Parts: sequence; C-alpha cells; structure tokens
Amino acid sequence: MAKVCVPLAEGFEEIEAVSLIDVMRRAGIEVVVAGVGASLVTGANGITIQADTDIKEVSADDLDMVVLPGGWGGTHVLADNETVQQLLRDMKAKEKMVGAICAAPFALKQAGVLNDRYTCYPSVEEQIGTEGYTDQEKVVIDGNVMTSRGPGTSICFGLAIVRKLVGEETYQQLREGLLADYC
Repeated sequence: MAKVCVPLAEGFEEIEAVSLIDVMRRAGIEVVVAGVGASLVTGANGITIQADTDIKEVSADDLDMVVLPGGWGGTHVLADNETVQQLLRDMKAKEKMVGAICAAPFALKQAGVLNDRYTCYPSVEEQIGTEGYTDQEKVVIDGNVMTSRGPGTSICFGLAIVRKLVGEETYQQLREGLLADYC
C-alpha cells in the first residue's frame, strides 16, 4: 500500500487538503496528516483539522510521496519550516514523489525540488518564477514532481496521484464514482 504525508500548517486551504486526503484514502492509500507546529491546525477559512502526527515524526524512508496543500498562510509556514524543507529534499534525494497545489509549489521551489514544468494558483508563478509555468493544465507531472492549480482542481489532483501511485483501474473507478468526468 502506498503511503503519503500531507503536512498541514496554520492557514492551509481546506478544500485542497480535505479533497486530497479523501480521494487518496478512497483509493486505499495510507495518508498521514502531519501537523506543522500544532496537532490541531486551523485552515484559511477557520476549519480546524486534527493531525495524525507531528511533522517531526515523519521520515522520507517511510513514504512514497509528500503532498502540500496550498493557502498562502500555510504555504509560507511550509516554505519556512526546516523540518518540512528537509523532508522535501530527502524525498527528492531518494527519488520519491512530491506534490503541491495552489500556492504550495512555492514551498517546493524553496526546498529546491520543483522541476522545470509546473502549475500553481494564478499570480503565484510571479513569486516562483515564470519559466516553466503553465496555466493550460489542471495537473502537471514533471518527473517525480506533481503540481496543480487550486481548490477547483483538487479532486483532479487527487485522482492524478491515485493514478500514479495505485494505477489506472482504481483511478477510473474513483473518477466514475466521484462523477469527476472533467478530470
């Protein structure tokens, strides 16, 4: 079974985090929600989520992927937190998957793990660098790095992760069951 860590920091985008966690768990992926700085983490819109563990307890050795939800507040915490940044660098060194949605590709860039092609929330590319940016795809896969645009693309991003980690059959079943024919 694939195992994915979703770090949550104060100010995360709730739609993205919950959609990603939900879609991956429906596919049988073990999802570890790791709190960054707290075990109860409040998102950008006032929704609080209980983390499964602290980010300091997470090791790249135990994971197949790390996926960062966006939200500028949470993204800045993820970009500034040395534990998160080291985890991302460890994932890259071990040639494992990393992903980010919305503003969170900024945190991938800070860690030095963002590849050449990516997408993100419109205007965030100005903070990251416009070279390699595209707004023509809901999900961009460049090597072991997956990125997506924002809240409205969260289910598609979750399904793309499922396709990559679990396979086409589970992806198709979930896509149909979620009525996500737009993905």
